[in-house]
Amino acid sequence: MKYVDSTQVQKKMGSRLMANNLAKTLFFLSTLFGLLVLVVLIYRVLKDGLPWIDIDFLMNRLSTDPERAGIWGAITGTLWLMVVVAPVTMLLGIGTAIYLEEYATKGRISSFIKTNISNLAGVPSVVFGILGLTVFARTLDLGSVVLAGGLTMALLVLPVVVVASQEAIRAVPQFLREASYGMGATKWQTIKNVVLPAALPGILTGVILALSRAIGETAPLVVIGIPALLIPIPDGIFDKFTILPVQIYYWTIDSALVAEYANLAAATIVILLLVLFVMNSIAILIRNKFQKRY
Repeated sequence: MKYVDSTQVQKKMGSRLMANNLAKTLFFLSTLFGLLVLVVLIYRVLKDGLPWIDIDFLMNRLSTDPERAGIWGAITGTLWLMVVVAPVTMLLGIGTAIYLEEYATKGRISSFIKTNISNLAGVPSVVFGILGLTVFARTLDLGSVVLAGGLTMALLVLPVVVVASQEAIRAVPQFLREASYGMGATKWQTIKNVVLPAALPGILTGVILALSRAIGETAPLVVIGIPALLIPIPDGIFDKFTILPVQIYYWTIDSALVAEYANLAAATIVILLLVLFVMNSIAILIRNKFQKRY
């Protein structure tokens, strides 16, 4: 019969505690480094941008004169873009997730589709820009309008919504479905009245992440030709437009010629961060409300 050697145990315990403390210190330093970089970036942006933010900056149109330049056109374009992206992404994303999890027959084809949808989430955004340029801007002859940009961005963030919705639906306990069937409910009635309400917090989380990514992306819209010029303020989905990230991109490039453009870009970054904060806060409040209800 073997007995535990306390000496060996102490030696191994010491090395394990040392490895644990080393890993803990390494992770703490990594977190601290990330936070320091974030604080420095936010400080620089606020320092350069806050003095330029006033009512004129928010309400004026774009101008070549930094003192008169404003972002009202970019704000309006961003809102119109969300008008297209949000419903398209939610309808297609949630609908696809419902079909794959509740209706599709489990097998190789279903697994193949799910795997490829997950892989699409890792495709570079510029690839979706090329797809949008080919299909929406040229083949459908939409040009650089809100609808073409919105559909392109919807394709970009669609995999995020699909995967998040699948996980949320999959997490709903099976006994809830069986109880609904036992009460005589049909498949669709069970999905509508039992599965979706229970999965809604997770679905909303995916939608929040998707819209946050869509509102901050630049590359796909630059590829399809979204300008940052002195264009009219858009009044609908068939008008030309620009958005806040594109405006930041072009002002940052032009700051090499006009130094004040760097301040305008910093001020626009502050506004974009505020918009993202408000959007996420509202969505989180809605999600928490449903979490308490179900």
